[in-house]
Amino acid sequence: MHTVYKLFAELLLVEIDEVRMNLHTDLDPGSKKIKYILSGDGAGTIFQINDITGDIHAIKRLDREEKAEYTLTAQAVDWETNKPLEPPSEFIIKVQDINDNAPEFLNGPYHATVPEMSILGTSVTNVTATDADDPVYGNSAKLVYSILEGQPYFSIEPETAIIKTALPNMDREAKEEYLVVIQAKDMGGHSGGLSGTTTLTVTLTDVNDNPPKFAQSLYHFSVPEDVVLGTAIGRVKANDQDIGENAQSSYDIIDGDGTALFEITSDAQAQDGIIRLRKPLDFETKKSYTLKVEAANVHIDPRFSGRGPFKDTATVKIVVEDADEPPVFSSPTYLLEVHENAALNSVIGQVTARDPDITSSPIRFSIDRHTDLERQFNINADDGKITLATPLDRELSVWHNITIIATEIRNHSQISRVPVAIKVLDVNDNAPEFASEYEAFLCENGKPGQVIQTVSAMDKDDPKNGHYFLYSLLPEMVNNPNFTIKKNEDNSLSILAKHNGFNRQKQEVYLLPIVISDSGNPPLSSTSTLTIRVCGCSSDGVVQSCNVEAYVLPIGLSMGALIAILACIILLLVIVVLFVTLRRHKNEPLIIKDDEDVRENIIRYDDEGGGEEDTEAFDIATLQNPDGINGFLPRKDIKPDLQFMPRQGLAPVPNGVDVDEFINVRLHEADNDPTAPPYDSIQIYGYEGRGSVAGSLSSLESTTSDSDQNFDYLSDWGPRFKRLGELYSVGESDKET
Repeated sequence: MHTVYKLFAELLLVEIDEVRMNLHTDLDPGSKKIKYILSGDGAGTIFQINDITGDIHAIKRLDREEKAEYTLTAQAVDWETNKPLEPPSEFIIKVQDINDNAPEFLNGPYHATVPEMSILGTSVTNVTATDADDPVYGNSAKLVYSILEGQPYFSIEPETAIIKTALPNMDREAKEEYLVVIQAKDMGGHSGGLSGTTTLTVTLTDVNDNPPKFAQSLYHFSVPEDVVLGTAIGRVKANDQDIGENAQSSYDIIDGDGTALFEITSDAQAQDGIIRLRKPLDFETKKSYTLKVEAANVHIDPRFSGRGPFKDTATVKIVVEDADEPPVFSSPTYLLEVHENAALNSVIGQVTARDPDITSSPIRFSIDRHTDLERQFNINADDGKITLATPLDRELSVWHNITIIATEIRNHSQISRVPVAIKVLDVNDNAPEFASEYEAFLCENGKPGQVIQTVSAMDKDDPKNGHYFLYSLLPEMVNNPNFTIKKNEDNSLSILAKHNGFNRQKQEVYLLPIVISDSGNPPLSSTSTLTIRVCGCSSDGVVQSCNVEAYVLPIGLSMGALIAILACIILLLVIVVLFVTLRRHKNEPLIIKDDEDVRENIIRYDDEGGGEEDTEAFDIATLQNPDGINGFLPRKDIKPDLQFMPRQGLAPVPNGVDVDEFINVRLHEADNDPTAPPYDSIQIYGYEGRGSVAGSLSSLESTTSDSDQNFDYLSDWGPRFKRLGELYSVGESDKET
C-alpha cells in the first residue's frame, strides 16, 4: 500500500470535502473484494475513510492550537470475512498553522508609576502580549508593539514593549495621571496581521519640588493677659503643593520681641503652626508683641535644591488685652519664725500684696481657716501683719503651715493665695528626766564600787548645741553611806555601791533621789528617784530572788526542785479533771432525747380500746413518738462507719394491723441499723401520747405499793378493761400463792 498523507488543514467547514487523502493497495482488485478500515486519533470523529475507494476525508474543522498532529492506522481487509489482506499501515497527519489568533494582553489593563520631573527616557514599565499561533512557522506569532494614545508623553520599544517617558520634567502638580493605549500586531506589523490592544495608566509620584508658602505675610492675634500658660493663641499655615512627607514643614520663631514669651509647634495632621504662651503676660508692662515665624520643609530633595530655598517667613502681631487680674503677693511663699514663749497678740511677720491692674484696687487679707483649725494665728486685714492668738508649744508642733488669702475689695471674685510656713523656735521650758522607768537590782554578795545601774536622761527641748546634763544627789544625801554616782562621757550616769554586805532581811528596797539639770538658759532641773532592790544572787552575780519570803524555803532546795514539784502538782490537777470529765460523760444516756422523753421500758398506749380482744380499736401508730417521726435519735457513744440515712417517719397505719408483723419488721430494721444500740432489745417506745383521759397505767408512777392496790375497779370500766382486770387479779393471786 502506498500513502498520500500531505494535508493542508484549518480550512473553513465548507471546504471540508477538499481535505482529502487516498489509500491504495497493490493487490489485484479483481481477485477479491477489498474493504478499507481506519483507526487511531480522530478516526470516525474527525477523519472518515471510504471503505471502497480508500479516500480519507476530514469531517470537522482542524485547529492546530488544539491538536497539532494525528496518528492513524489503515488496513485492507476482505469484504466478506474481514480478514486482513495485508499488514496495517501507520501514518501521521500534521496540521499546518495559519494566522487565525490575534495577540492578547493577558495581564491588562496595566498600572504603573514614575516620579515626576523624571528625565527623558526614564523607564516606566513593560507589557507583554501572547499569540496562540505557531511561532516557528511563518510570521503568525511575530509581534510588534506601538502606542495608539499617550503621545507625546510616552514611547514604547516595538519589540521589547518597554515603555519610557518621551518628555522630560513632567509636573505632577500640573497633571498627575496619564492613559496610554498600547497595540500588539502579529505578522511583524505588516498589513493583514491581527492585533490586540490594552491600556496602561501611568501615575506621576510626588517629589519635593515645591517650597512651602504662607497664605498671608502678616497675621494678627489678640490674647487676654490672664490666659493660662500653654494656651494656643493662634495658628499660621504655609501651603505646599507637594503631598505626603514632601509637604511636611517645621515652624520656628526666628525673630521678634516675644521670643521668650511665645513658642510655636507644628501640627503634623493639619500641617500648620500653633503659637502658644510660654510665660505670663502683663498688660501693664507691655501691650503688644511682634514675631517673625518661618516654615521650612522637613525633607529636602538635593536634586531640586537649585529651585530656591524650601522655606518661607511671615510676621505675627500679638496684642495683649487688659484683664482684671487677682492680687499678686510680693513673694510666692513666706517663712516666718517665732519663739514658743512669744506673747499673745505679738506680731510674727507680715505679708504684702498688690493689685497689678491700672485701677489698683485695695487688698484685704484673711487666713484660710481650713489651714488653721485651732485658730492659733490672726492677721490684720489691712496691712497683712500676722499675730499670735493662742500659746505655742514647740514640743507639740514645730511647724505650722497656713494659707493667707488676698482679696480685691472692688471685686471679691479676684483672690490670690500664698502659703506661709511658721517655724516655732525652742526655749528651755522643759526640765530633764529619766529616759525610762529604771529599777536597779543589788546583789547581797556584791562588791564595793560595783556598778549597780546606768541611767540616762532626756529633755523635750532641742538646744542648738545638743543636750548636756548634770547629775547630783540631793544635798541631804550627798554623804549617802550606801551609794554614790559617777557621770559618764556619753551623758549617762552610773550608780555604784559603796560597800558590801547588803541584807534584804534588814532592808529590801532603797530609794535614791537623783537631781538632773540641763544646760539651758536659764537651766532647769528635776528630781527622779531610782528604786534599788536587794536580791539574792548566785556566785557569778545572776539574780535569783529579790523578796524576803524566799528565805523560808529549805536551804538545800534548788530551783530545779521547785520546778519539778510544780510540774507534779499540775499533772495531778490534770488527772483529776480528766477523771471527773469521764465520769460525767459515762453517766450521760446513750440515746439523745428530750428531757420530757422519759423511758420506762413500758409500752404506753394512748388508746382505751378493749385490749387484745378488740383488735379494731387498736391503732399501732400511737406507738410512734411524734417528736422523732421524721428522724432517728443518734447515739452519743458510737459513730457509724458508714453514712446511714434515717428512716422516714411512718404514716399512721389503719386499724387492724398485725402487731406481730409490725414488731418483727421493726426488729429487723433495728438489727440492720448501724446506729442502733449495741444490745439486743425490742424497739423501745417512750411516748405515751398526748391528753389521755385514762391517764397512765404504769405502776412505776404509783404512790402506793402493789399490795395496797385493788384492781377490781377495772371491771367497772366496761368490757374493754375487764380482761386487764383479770390479768392483774391473777398476778395478785400468784403472789399470795
